[in-house]
Order: sequence, then C-alpha cells, then structure tokens
Amino acid sequence: MNLKRVSLFLLLCSMLSTTALAKETTFQVDDGYTPGERFARYKPKHPELKWPVLQYREGQAAEFERPYKSLGNRDLHIDTFFPSAENHNGQAIVLIHGGGWRAGNKSHFYPLANKLAQLGYTVFTPEYRLSIEAQYPAGMLDIVDAVLWVKANSETLMINPDRVAIGGGSSGGQMAALAGFTAHLPLFNPHQDADPRVNAVIDLDGVLDFTTPLALQFEDKRKATSAAALWLGGDYQSMPARWKEASAATHVHNNAPPTLVISSGQVRFTAGHEAVGKALNQYGIDYEFVMLPPTIHTFWLFEPYLSQTTETIHTFLQRVATQGVPQ
Repeated sequence: MNLKRVSLFLLLCSMLSTTALAKETTFQVDDGYTPGERFARYKPKHPELKWPVLQYREGQAAEFERPYKSLGNRDLHIDTFFPSAENHNGQAIVLIHGGGWRAGNKSHFYPLANKLAQLGYTVFTPEYRLSIEAQYPAGMLDIVDAVLWVKANSETLMINPDRVAIGGGSSGGQMAALAGFTAHLPLFNPHQDADPRVNAVIDLDGVLDFTTPLALQFEDKRKATSAAALWLGGDYQSMPARWKEASAATHVHNNAPPTLVISSGQVRFTAGHEAVGKALNQYGIDYEFVMLPPTIHTFWLFEPYLSQTTETIHTFLQRVATQGVPQ
C-alpha cells in the first residue's frame, strides 16, 4: 500500500469515531464551532478558501487519544503527529485549539500539525476543559499539564525537553501566550518540581491584553454573557484583576520565550501585541509580528493560509533554534 498519498483526514475521522473512552463520564460540549461551519460562513466572501488535503508521507506516524491527565472519572487526551526519522529535528510544538474558550476540538489543528510534522517537528494537540465544563483557570492548568506531560515523556517521544514550543489559535493563542509567559510562576503550575517553560510562543490571532480599550470593546461587549466573561467567571467591571491576570501582556519578563504573533489583519484579535512586542524587544528577546492582508479570523484552518502559516512558523522556529533556550 502506498502511504504517500493516503487521505489522512478520512483515516483520522475513522479512528476518532471508534475511539472508546477509558472512563465513562458525562460533560457538556458546545459543537457550534467547527471547520465546516466556518467554511460555509466564509467561502461566499472568500472564494480563495480551499479545504486542506492531508497526506501522510512515508515514515510519518500519528497517535491519537492518549490520556495525559486524569480528573477522577474524566480523562483528558492528547494526539501526537510524529515526523519521519530522517526528518526529525527534536523540536516539539503543543498546539491549543480555539473556540472562544467554550467550543472547538483538538482535531481542528490536525492539518497544521501534519504539515509541521512533515518539516521535522513533533506536534501535540491536547484536549482541555472548556468554559462550558469548567471556568478559568481549569483550562490553563490542563494545557500546562500537557506541556509537562510532553517534557516528562521526552525520551519516549524522541524530543528535546528544552525545545518545546506552545502555540494556539484565537482563544487558544491567548492561552498559549499566557502559559508561555507565566511558566516561571506557580500561577498555573501546582507542581513545585516540574518546569513548564517553553522555548517559543506562537499566537495565531489571540488576544494578548484583555484590558485594552480595543479588547474590551469586543471581549466585554456582552458583559457577563461575553465569551471571555463566561470563561473568566465575570465581566471586566466585576473582575478587573482576573482579566488583567489572564492577559499575557501583564506577565512579560526578561526571560520570556521568543514570540511569534500572526494576525488575520483584524486588529481586535491581537489586542495588546504592541505592548508585548515593545517589552520583549527591550529585553532583547526575539519578537515577530506578521499581519496578513485582512482575511478570515480562523485563517489557519484553510488553504492558502494554512501553508503560509506553516512556513512562517517554520522560519521562526529555525531562527529560535540558533538562539538557545531561555534560562
């Protein structure tokens, strides 16, 4: 059988549909945000959009639904995309899916994960608790534990534990930046002997400062029923300290990881990036801001933006590889 042109998407759907949970549990799921829903919404005004075609290359491998964290009768799972042996570079990337902190699925990052694996990266897409199941900081604790799981299993996974990057899209980008900039603090890491520091942050259209006028105009528009408020536990007026704490811009420090921000051109989604970039530059830390010509918010889901995003991340991480690991 020639594996070079197997439709990975169909294979993954088949595998996921037959996956059995290790433990029975019940929790709410909001499936209103899917790539299919986004494609139908955006395609009429963006005829350039194309569905990504996922293909395995010889020597690639993938592993699905492996438990990385147990919460009583609730397991959280992680998927892994491995590069071929001859193309392996030792760099890991943990990708956090978006969905307004309430919806979405780790499978949304399969196309990007697969393309990055073809460039030599080992890519992980973790499940985490969304606001419909548990409010902040539950999801943050989960993704930090996902990073720690990757590091703890680095030998088996054949990655360098000092070369683990974290990235995400939309709300996942916000969470990735927050996790990356607070990894030196116990804020989301209750394990005193574990080190969740990452060597890079990749933010795809994720808010970096909830407290800016631009962010508040949209993220606090519906007050207590806004997506951010439903996650954070209240609107900005009632919980300003928590909105500040959840802002990655609040936590930039002199050993923060190199950071890449890719914007859809809709400036609201990367509110606060100027302050982050200025602070990182003052500390001499690599910061790159890439703004696409105004396009759809979830640009990483579809071609031609999927391939552009892949190449931008690859170029950035190649540069990070020459700069060493933050101490």
